[in-house]
Amino acid sequence: MDTTNSSRELHLTVANEDYLECMVRIESEEGETNGVRSVDIAQRLGVSKASVNKAVSALKASELVEQSHYGKVILTDRGREVGTAIWYRHRLIRTFLVQELGVEFERADSEACMMEHALSEDTMSRWLAYLEKQGISVEE
Repeated sequence: MDTTNSSRELHLTVANEDYLECMVRIESEEGETNGVRSVDIAQRLGVSKASVNKAVSALKASELVEQSHYGKVILTDRGREVGTAIWYRHRLIRTFLVQELGVEFERADSEACMMEHALSEDTMSRWLAYLEKQGISVEE
C-alpha cells in the first residue's frame, strides 16, 4: 500500500500514523475485535489521554476511526488498511536492522519507527521489495 501518499492525501501527521499503527498492534496482540480503549493507546504510546482524544478527533475527521462518546476507538476499513501497512513497514525495517545489521532489538524498534515515516514512498517501496526479494520476512 502506498502509505506515504495516502498519508499526504489524508493529511496525516507522523503522530497520526503512529496512533493508527498502535491501534492495529493492540488489536493484533490482544485479539481485540470491538475497538481499542483510549487509555490503552495512551499507555502504549506514553502520551496523555487528552493527546489520544485530540488524535482520535483528527482521525475521525479523516474517517479512519469511529468512536461513540467516550467509547472504544474502532478502526474503519481504511484506517485498518493504513495502520496495517505502516505496521508492516515497521516490522520489515526492524527485522532488517536486527537480522542483517545486528542492531539490538529495542534500538532497531525505535529507529524503525522513525525510518518508516522519513523515507519517500518510492524509496520505501523499492527497499521493501528488495528486502522481500532477499527473503527477509517480518518478525512478529
